[in-house]
Amino acid sequence: MTEKMTFAFLQEPPFCFTDASGDVSGCDVELARKVCEMLGLGAFSPIKTEFAKLLPGLAKGQWDMTTGLFVSDERKKSVDFTRPIWVLQDGLLVAEGNPREFKGYRSIAADKEALIGVISGQIQHQTALQNGVPPERIRIFATQGGAADAVAAGVVHAYASVAMAHRGYLTERPDAPLEVIDVPAAERQPAAGAFALAKGNAILRQRIDSCLDGLLGSPWHRDMMSGYGFSGTDIDRLL
Repeated sequence: MTEKMTFAFLQEPPFCFTDASGDVSGCDVELARKVCEMLGLGAFSPIKTEFAKLLPGLAKGQWDMTTGLFVSDERKKSVDFTRPIWVLQDGLLVAEGNPREFKGYRSIAADKEALIGVISGQIQHQTALQNGVPPERIRIFATQGGAADAVAAGVVHAYASVAMAHRGYLTERPDAPLEVIDVPAAERQPAAGAFALAKGNAILRQRIDSCLDGLLGSPWHRDMMSGYGFSGTDIDRLL
């Protein structure tokens, strides 16, 4: 058992972000920090990275655990996941007023000139393809900020990610000329995300899951999550 918890995070509010004072905050960070305390580990050490480096970094031993990721069979081949920590729907970040009248992935597919942005390695890339968006109309970005800036500049017409991540981004930037469109469940059902751990850490994973079993849905958890814009319904999906 490690004496500290190194935790890889992305700049992606409300899940993880560095605030104005330089502290690392967000619902995933607070939950991971709480688990670290419950495990009696000596220190919680967050490390900022990019999405594409999260899972390779686990394999290389650069960190012990990552921020929440959507659970997929493909990812399970290389890492282990804790029990789910959220269940969320996709959303599209589009220009203010939604001038192209997007309703989801399929409406982007139907608009022959529309370009969609995704983050490298995120599951929304595959979801866009599954809903008929041609690969040549998908643009790949390294970060949330880069993809959002591309929408604002008209380089792409939508950016697909978790709807809550888009809302967290806009909360930090209320003057951005952007808005969020929820993807309908017919195109993508709300999906579970979990902390990721390197293979071979079964004891650590079991101990983390035991902590999560006691935390998720608790008064502390509900109060913490509501502070980041999550509803009771969002939390109830976990239970």
